[in-house]
Amino acid sequence: MKRNCNYCDEKFEGRIGKKYCSSYCRSAFYYQQNKEKEDTLFKKIDDQLKNNRKILKTYNKAGLVTVRKEKLIKEGFDPKYFTHYWKNKKGQVYLFCYEYGFMELKENSKNKYLLVIWQSYMAI
Repeated sequence: MKRNCNYCDEKFEGRIGKKYCSSYCRSAFYYQQNKEKEDTLFKKIDDQLKNNRKILKTYNKAGLVTVRKEKLIKEGFDPKYFTHYWKNKKGQVYLFCYEYGFMELKENSKNKYLLVIWQSYMAI
């Protein structure tokens, strides 16, 4: 008995209960279905990490800069989301969103972030 594929709508033959004409169509169908689920935890985290990276990249053109914390937060930056961290010899911890890092500090009684870009010596 021939039936139509749930993804591409082509006619195909196969075992009873088979819904897709190929593994490609099956995979594409589920990919599309999951892509449309906007509220998945993974998507929220991924979106925030990408947003954090974009903001850090925008403010850190020179490789090392200090920015007021409130300015980044207003842009949508969330310091709770980072991909990894690096601890220097002084014990200071830099949090990174991919290759762009930040460390919170207090300067003249104002909360700021020191922004850096990942360097090869940090991998040691």
